[in-house]
Amino acid sequence: MITASPSSPRGAFRIHTHNPGELVEQTYFRVFQQRMADVPILNPALSVEAIDFQRWQGHWLGIVVTPWCMSVLLVPGSADNWVWTGENKRRFVKFPAGEFAFLGSEEAELGEFQSCSLFSPMGQFASQSDATMTARASLLGLLTAPPPQQPADGAVQGKAPAERPAVSRRGFFALRAR
Repeated sequence: MITASPSSPRGAFRIHTHNPGELVEQTYFRVFQQRMADVPILNPALSVEAIDFQRWQGHWLGIVVTPWCMSVLLVPGSADNWVWTGENKRRFVKFPAGEFAFLGSEEAELGEFQSCSLFSPMGQFASQSDATMTARASLLGLLTAPPPQQPADGAVQGKAPAERPAVSRRGFFALRAR
């Protein structure tokens, strides 16, 4: 179910009270047909799939796999603590694995949402199964704090988490490869 709220600066703000995975797939499938069909970077082994959407801090978090990209999506699940960014405006979101940049977007079927690109283009994936497994591992990694780093010089590990540098998207995947 979708409810509207007048709290968005753009007018109608959609709150998704139920898992939006099906709407995510419908939205990205339409984008595929209308805007991406002839783009040369498409991976023909892949299709549009919404992966493991779940509640996170009152909203919906999941990954969308497409023939052109893989992105983490945040979709509003309540009006509480949703930060409206505006289309193509960046916002940083803190996860257990670190801070990640999300871009604001809006599509007819889904309404307002935010995305963080993980892969684009998608040429490194040989199959939908490979992309799906990577998406699931990425989501698990995003929601898991990295292990504490051991100091190389024997120094005390007394730095507070706020003093540690934020993990970049590429660094996040490098941490998970260990």
